[in-house]
Amino acid sequence: MINFSHVVIERSEPMADAFPISDRNRVRRRSQRAIYDRESVNTILDEALVCHVGFSVEEQPYVIPTIHARVEDTLYLHGSAANRMMTTLARGARACVTVTLIDGLVLARSAFHHSMEYRSVVAFGTARAVTEHDEKLEALKQVVEKIMPGRWKDTRPPNDAEMKSTLVVAISIEEASAKIRKGGVVDEEEDYALPNWAGVVPLSLQPQRAVADSKLAASVEVPEYVQRWIRSRIWSAPFEPLP
Repeated sequence: MINFSHVVIERSEPMADAFPISDRNRVRRRSQRAIYDRESVNTILDEALVCHVGFSVEEQPYVIPTIHARVEDTLYLHGSAANRMMTTLARGARACVTVTLIDGLVLARSAFHHSMEYRSVVAFGTARAVTEHDEKLEALKQVVEKIMPGRWKDTRPPNDAEMKSTLVVAISIEEASAKIRKGGVVDEEEDYALPNWAGVVPLSLQPQRAVADSKLAASVEVPEYVQRWIRSRIWSAPFEPLP
């Protein structure tokens, strides 16, 4: 996480519907940016398209990026039945899952106070293998729906061989915390008179026009749910477009 400057925002005390604060999930650095309520944590987890999963194999730590889907307080991951991360988690390993959304680059007058606007989550839990057929199928559906809402009904469901070769694990979120940095530039008082430009360069993940597969029949159009998703995420910045 980016911790260069000292913008004070948000609340650091838990709300009624919040994750308990412990030594494991307590935010110590820039604790005024910490948020523990489930709604804020879940919103960030749901917006992020990729998470990073931390786990250990014979005292060697690993951090692997992967797709995730959240259902209430459970994160579902899927992968090959031969995947080391998945097989390790399936044996009941403890895991740390993180996501980060970068919203802007903060350019301060001083090098020290350069930073980023971000929203991040760190979640802790114990993994388990999902072996019950209906839960496993629902987890795979949620992963597909995470990639593109409305897509599951427009796909062929996995067959028996595909289900057998795919390992699904569930990580129950036992503790979690969010950390948010926003508010623009914060400089030392004596630096505000410097002639250096300062401000924020907003960033966003923007979809482009959908590109059809080369083997797709010309008569098959882009589904409306895909077009709607693209339109809903086109970002209009209040700045002049780049030349």
